[in-house]
Amino acid sequence: MRLTRYTDYSLRVLIHLAINDDRLCSIGEISRTYDVSHNHLMKVVNALARDGFIETVRGRTGGMRLARPANEITVGEVVRRTEEGFQLADCSGCALSPACGLTGVLAEAMQAMMMVFDSYKISDLLTDREAMRRLMNRQSPLGIGLH
Repeated sequence: MRLTRYTDYSLRVLIHLAINDDRLCSIGEISRTYDVSHNHLMKVVNALARDGFIETVRGRTGGMRLARPANEITVGEVVRRTEEGFQLADCSGCALSPACGLTGVLAEAMQAMMMVFDSYKISDLLTDREAMRRLMNRQSPLGIGLH
């Protein structure tokens, strides 16, 4: 299984907000940090807010933050909300599928992968918060820090 760009961006937004949990962050800031489309991030952020992962604050001084602590959000929860179809292969059209053992192997593999995702929280992904902040600051325009 390959995760979609949508899931990738969703995880990046949550990581960014977890690193900067002391302040509100903007879509523009995250877009510049990761060099991804502002419009695409708007869709991701709207879905993350709708699903209760983030809170948004409107207005000139607004932005977004995590709706729950990073240690309460699992990677598996995010993947389940952002991905469609968890089949590694489509066996439905195969003449051998009723008697083939591959279907069970693929289901077991998917279950094992989701168990790994479920075992990690967003906070676990912040292995070196200060290094991550420094790297984010390098991505800002003119080298000016995002903080």
